[in-house]
Amino acid sequence: MLQLFTIVDKVYYITIAAIGVPVNALAIVILSLGKCGLSKCTTHYLVAMATADLMVIITDVILYQLNHYFYQGSFLHLTPACIVIQFLLLVSSDCSVWFTVTFSADRFVTICCRKLKLKYCTVKAAAVILSTTFTLFILKNAPIFVTREPMIVVDNVQWSCQIKDSYYTELGWVVYDWVDKVLTPLLPFSLVLLFNALTVRYVLVANRIRKGLRNHNTEEKRSDPEMESRRKSMILLFTISSSFILLWSPYVINFLYYRIATIDPKSYNESLLVFERIGYMLLSLSCCTNTFIYGVTQSKFREQFISALKYPLTAINRGITCRTN
Repeated sequence: MLQLFTIVDKVYYITIAAIGVPVNALAIVILSLGKCGLSKCTTHYLVAMATADLMVIITDVILYQLNHYFYQGSFLHLTPACIVIQFLLLVSSDCSVWFTVTFSADRFVTICCRKLKLKYCTVKAAAVILSTTFTLFILKNAPIFVTREPMIVVDNVQWSCQIKDSYYTELGWVVYDWVDKVLTPLLPFSLVLLFNALTVRYVLVANRIRKGLRNHNTEEKRSDPEMESRRKSMILLFTISSSFILLWSPYVINFLYYRIATIDPKSYNESLLVFERIGYMLLSLSCCTNTFIYGVTQSKFREQFISALKYPLTAINRGITCRTN
């Protein structure tokens, strides 16, 4: 079973890398151009999310997973390189999750808190929040440099890296591991659900009041731009949030299992190993879904994305036409 799963694993990560890198890079470019009908503040959060997702794919999928399968013996397998890659992987994963939280908070404030919106929903505030989040998670993941050890030593050369056994038994590291998992993704789960619930409650009440007022207006049959704007914001918010929660759930379940059952993951049987690997696979997939969500929910983004895909063919066609003429 593990041999078959290993083959599936390889094909899966190759596909994720082939799709995720160009799609996220293209999303960053399109969003940065500011032609998707979104506010500058919201665009900042979406660009940050796409950048973090791209970094996860580069560090996790290309430098870690595919490196494990295809680049055995390369310098990337030296213990120092292995630890640095895992550090960058953890920082980018944390940022990917928490940028989703900050985006949810931005949508909540934009829709529900008109007074706070003037101070919070600005480009400057977004830059401060995103940079502070990035800095905090660099500091939070710094202990990785003392919790990893060489997997093997050959001719005094340290190769690969693994978590020290003491990480799962010593009280200090057990507490740190709980704090780490609470910060990513248990607390984000709770915050995203809270922001979504408050946003739904506010929008439903506001729409009910607005419809009541429009019933007394002779133009009640005309479309309401404000209600339409709220509807699109909610669709974007819920699809991104739901994707995040769904794809991170197996990882959370695995963590709760080995902590509550006090089992060292290194001693997992075949079935648990497969479940653990599926959890990591879904985390990688979560870094490829946001761009498709933008395309489904945002018509202007979809137009820009299709236009960008067609550009190389259009340029070639123009070149051929010019030479013919």
